[in-house]
Amino acid sequence: MAELFYDELSRVQDHLSGNCPADEQTLSAVAVLAERLEQLRKQSSLFAAVSLSPKLQRLTRQTAFSVVG
Repeated sequence: MAELFYDELSRVQDHLSGNCPADEQTLSAVAVLAERLEQLRKQSSLFAAVSLSPKLQRLTRQTAFSVVG
């Protein structure tokens, strides 16, 4: 399971470092990571104060917009 999220982490890290655009694959990876964080928050209060960075929060909103729009 950890290997599954490595691809998403790697893709998002590449975007944040300027090595790839915020394309559909990047936005999908951000959505997966945001969902995983929500699941962790529900499972344990240890994750209650953990949040995505401001850049990732903007990408998450962009993902929601692209799904709706």
